Parts: sequence; C-alpha cells; structure tokens
Amino acid sequence: MPEVWIGPRRYATKKARQEAAQAVLGRYGFGQVVDREDDDLLLRDLLDMHPDAAEKVGPGVDRFRIIPTPRGHHKGPEAVRVDGSKVAFSYKKCLASPTHRQRVLASMRTEVQPQVNAYYESRKASNTLVSDESGQPLATDATHVAYFRGPRFHDIATEFVQAAGGFDAVDLTAETARGLALFTDRPQAERWHAHHQEHAVLGLLSAKENLRRPRV
Repeated sequence: MPEVWIGPRRYATKKARQEAAQAVLGRYGFGQVVDREDDDLLLRDLLDMHPDAAEKVGPGVDRFRIIPTPRGHHKGPEAVRVDGSKVAFSYKKCLASPTHRQRVLASMRTEVQPQVNAYYESRKASNTLVSDESGQPLATDATHVAYFRGPRFHDIATEFVQAAGGFDAVDLTAETARGLALFTDRPQAERWHAHHQEHAVLGLLSAKENLRRPRV
C-alpha cells in the first residue's frame, strides 16, 4: 500500500493520516487558538492540500482556531488571515484524492526541483543563508526557497499550462512515491524547465515566514 503524506509527515495509511488531523482538532476546545507549533504547522501543510488552497489562504494565514462545523456537532479548523479575515475549511477536503490539476501542479514542482536545489546550494556556498525578508540567519533545516520576490509559482505554472493547451494536455507518469509523478512528454518537460528558469525569481525565507505567506 502506498504511503500518504501531510507536508513532510509520512503515514502508512489514509486512516492514520486522517487520525493525525483529527488528533489536532481534539486537543483544543471550541474557540481556542491552535498554539502548539507542531499542530499549527500541520494545519498549514494540510490547508496547502485543499483544492482551493490559494483562495482559502488569501493574503496569508496568521493562526488557526477551532470552531464548530456547520451543523455544530463536530470540530473544524478556521484560518485567521493576516488581514483579520477568517475562513473555515474542511480537513476532509484537504485529504481527498487530488484532482488532475493538483497532480499536474505537484509534478511541475517536482520537475523544477533541481533548479530550486541549485539556487539553495548557491546561496549556501556563498555564505548568504539569511532570510531575504527579515535578514535573520537561517538554519539549514528550516530554510525555504520561496517565490515571494517575483511572480508566484502558481502563476508561472498556469501561464505555461495555458500555452500548452490546458491541464488536460499534460500527461503524467504514475506516482511511484510522494511527488514523483513527472511529465510523460519529455520535450514538454524541457520547455517547462526553460519557462521556469526564465520567469522564477527565487529567494530565501525561514520555514515560519514562508508558511505564513500567501500560497504560491
């Protein structure tokens, strides 16, 4: 049985993954802010898996609260955005099987990961592992390469896909491991690599800084 994930967290089964999300909700009462860092980070990674993640996150999430679900019988998460607005979301939708569009976007990130890794290694080699937002030094295990200084990854990817004929025009290999689906059309993949190289403006943030920004 293939493993399943929430961000970097690996679970043996879908049931174990769902139980992990439910355990976070169970640790708090209605109206309480999720104040444990590991719980907060799990909910951020979980929200990234929502089919409408960019819309839900909006300008960025400051914190999470636990609220009653619409019928009032169960606990659900609410994202409190940095501008003070609030939006509820279903953790079950986050854990549902991804759409083809979501799979294509995930594969596009996988395809250009060597470019992202090369950027990180160049910063490390030049002794400039500092946040481009706060100027604070970054730990190697808590550094995120982000797109906050230029167009969002989503916009770069969507522009390419639209020119290629839409998401249905992108065929993928089977996912043999987390995030390892790739383009079956390798010339198309090379065109995507070149498009990303041309348009991506990368920078470094701490993990916390990046997870509080609008989703990219």
